[in-house]
Amino acid sequence: MKIIYYLLIKPLIALPWSILYLLSDFLYLMGYRIFRYRVGIVDQNLKNAFPQKTKEERKKIRQKFYRHFFDLILESLKISGETEVQARKKCHFHNPELINTLTAQGRDVILVGGHYNNWEIMSYLLDTSLTTQVIAIYHQFKNKFVEKKMRQARGGLGLQLVSRSEVRKGALAAINKRMAIVFLADQSPTIAKRVYWTQFLNQETAVAYGTELYAFRKNAAVVYFQNKKTKRGRYEITFKLLSEFPKNEPKGAITEKHVKALEEDIIAAPQYWLWTHKRWKRKRMEDKDMASLV
Repeated sequence: MKIIYYLLIKPLIALPWSILYLLSDFLYLMGYRIFRYRVGIVDQNLKNAFPQKTKEERKKIRQKFYRHFFDLILESLKISGETEVQARKKCHFHNPELINTLTAQGRDVILVGGHYNNWEIMSYLLDTSLTTQVIAIYHQFKNKFVEKKMRQARGGLGLQLVSRSEVRKGALAAINKRMAIVFLADQSPTIAKRVYWTQFLNQETAVAYGTELYAFRKNAAVVYFQNKKTKRGRYEITFKLLSEFPKNEPKGAITEKHVKALEEDIIAAPQYWLWTHKRWKRKRMEDKDMASLV
């Protein structure tokens, strides 16, 4: 991996944006048009999510998705080499005062969203836009060199990354100040022990329960980050309060709220969600012991 990083990734990060997007166009031609990277998975996901759409309509979504997909890969690499001033040209935060007000009142905040548009650019800049420490929880990498470089890249402007292992050891409890914790809650939770079953994109879906569980335990306000793409390489973030006092919510309500918010965004512009993943691998029959969370 060291060879790949120094011979491929570092030179990519150094490229001008204009050249990077030309490379993205080339990758679209090769990866989608010629090698058909995960087209079968994308087609099945789109068919399941939008059975009411015609085959031609789903094909147009697929084409737009792959255009965005290769942009997403290269943008996510390139942004780590940008200064704060340069990166801010890529992403605008509309109402960070919502988060700042909540943390000024002594509240922790859960920021929840999905793998929609470019979450990497949003995360990279987020700490610079808020008055509180931003934490992102991630699953450890097997390759420690990759993990080290990932932490260096994503944390370049102040974002603090905490692994799941560190969370279990009490890393968050040791932080003696208010924080905003980022959860990406739309991945297929194949390793999660606690899930919540709901309807999402026309399918019975297992959603990781960690967002709601942590919010309840800490009585942390829950805020959805809406991520919109305004044009190629330009994103706008709007924060939406979902629950100010989670302990007053019935079980499952917070999860339903953030799932619904993401679903509405995906339906409005489906080409910007990450369709290449097998997100519906987990079946309810595997979770008979989880009835208490349903």
